[in-house]
Amino acid sequence: MGNGNSRRMFTIDSIGRVARISLDRPAARNAIAIAHWELLSAAIAEVAISGARVLILRSAAPGIFCSGADIGDLEALGADPAMRTRFRVGMAAALDALAALPIATIAAVDGGCYGAGVALALACDIRIAGAKAAFGITPAKVGIVYPAGDVARLKALVGPGQAARLLVSGMTIDADRALAIRLVEECAPAADTAALALAETISVNSASSVTGLKRILAGDSDADRLFEDAFGGGDFLEGVAAFQARRRPMFAG
Repeated sequence: MGNGNSRRMFTIDSIGRVARISLDRPAARNAIAIAHWELLSAAIAEVAISGARVLILRSAAPGIFCSGADIGDLEALGADPAMRTRFRVGMAAALDALAALPIATIAAVDGGCYGAGVALALACDIRIAGAKAAFGITPAKVGIVYPAGDVARLKALVGPGQAARLLVSGMTIDADRALAIRLVEECAPAADTAALALAETISVNSASSVTGLKRILAGDSDADRLFEDAFGGGDFLEGVAAFQARRRPMFAG
């Protein structure tokens, strides 16, 4: 796994079958520079081959999840069309890779989560908000728009009306309001703690089942085949045997 070097922005540490990617740029309130999206893609690729069953995306900086894209980088885009494309493509590649991971992914949001930070959370399967979490999508406040893929994820999660309300107002909402509009799935006193507990629950389940369920949730056209093929898999045999013997199953992987 990763070497824990905070200069990487996205650092990795592993806890058994649970991997964590931590945003770790506290001096900049975890603002994400354009070059950092390639680092996120690399971190996700590392997790993908690590054998982890669950990924938690969280912050190593107290009081902030992510303040959004690095405004210094964004300012330079005004005079550099090629850099705009690099930014869009690099960000989309990282977020699409996160969304496409075959393992369960959880965003643990403690503190403020703005702009690109919300996009990170949207690319995860499950979002948990800590007591002091706050969410804001603020491109309209600086004269830009939100990437199409992130708008689509937001719209799918909260509906077109709430998505429009968040995007065109740039308002900040607290954890309770985020739960009410379904931007997050859970509120907890500490998102890190709640995310780890959920991850440990998920990590003992069948990895093939989790992957198949993620594909079906994503609208996979082979959903019927996935359902039928699962009955011929080794995890199903082990699951039934464990149920009958009243023991914990020992799934493959």
